[in-house]
Amino acid sequence: MIPAGKKPIKAAGDFVREYLEDPEHVKGLYFYGEFGIGKTYIMGAVMNKLAERRHIASLMVYTPDFFREIKGAIQDNTVDDKLDMLKTTPVLILDDIGAETMTPWIRDEVLGSILQYRMMEHLPTLYTSNYDYDELENHLSYSQKSGTEKLKAKRIMERIRHFTTLVTIEGSNRR
Repeated sequence: MIPAGKKPIKAAGDFVREYLEDPEHVKGLYFYGEFGIGKTYIMGAVMNKLAERRHIASLMVYTPDFFREIKGAIQDNTVDDKLDMLKTTPVLILDDIGAETMTPWIRDEVLGSILQYRMMEHLPTLYTSNYDYDELENHLSYSQKSGTEKLKAKRIMERIRHFTTLVTIEGSNRR
């Protein structure tokens, strides 16, 4: 288990080690911090280390692009295929969660179904975000069409908070 306040590189290394030892009982990571400080870079290193050590498949998805893509997949009937890919990949990284425009369908039918499946199958999910847990919950509760739906946001956040360790990353923008 990664204690709160642990350095991001150490947390990433511990995740890789723990995943290799016991992939069904490892918590994911939730990297939170400002823009350009290396959250995505460190997650890429996690992917590379897993592939290098045991050829473990992982997938990093830039969340805003994926949610736009999934809306477009409705017309060509590929929604289920795209969702299945994210549901079943051994290690999923949702990069920049919270940067997307939220709709009830995206939150409940897309994100909710992915996280529910991964929780039931003991598949770790890792995240990068500019929002901490509470800020992300607030983001998930609001949609332009439905107003505020706090209970539905809490449901999603339970699947994030309980199954990840929050790692706050600080530093200057390196971009």
